[in-house]
Amino acid sequence: MKKLLIAIIPLGVFIGLIVLLAINMSTHTEELPSPLIGKPVPAFEHPTLYSNKNLSQDDFKGQPWLLNVFGSWCPSCQVEHPLVTQLALTTDVKVVGLNWKDEPENATQWLQRWGNPYDEILVDYEGDTAINLGVYGAPETFLIDAKGTIVHKITGVLTPEIIEQELLPLIEKIVP
Repeated sequence: MKKLLIAIIPLGVFIGLIVLLAINMSTHTEELPSPLIGKPVPAFEHPTLYSNKNLSQDDFKGQPWLLNVFGSWCPSCQVEHPLVTQLALTTDVKVVGLNWKDEPENATQWLQRWGNPYDEILVDYEGDTAINLGVYGAPETFLIDAKGTIVHKITGVLTPEIIEQELLPLIEKIVP
């Protein structure tokens, strides 16, 4: 009897863990809601990659803008880069890059290789702004209206479906 219990208990625990995992997988979504939606973009001041000037969130007020968090070290950023370029060319929003925890030389080489779709590139060496935005990892993209309010956040790689179904309808609403 003891041998049977010794065999059954671990099996029962294992089956219980499998059931819990299955329940979690069936209710899990990839969407990570941001508590910043509907709130002003957190204050920041960063140098830009190609000039000696510093920019803050106030420098972007007055027109809608996309903030795209990227790094030369990020393989997923390379995957989404053509779509960021397409957005920059086909929408009336300013596209701003937030180069996150990257060396300037690496970022410059990466942009020379893949192209630079950004109107401005902010350099977040320490990652403070990324932390204040609740960034989980690159790439992430934020849609910000002309008043400086975060309208939408996309965690992960942009896809044509996300652009078509989520971003473009929101952009149409906030572009005058």
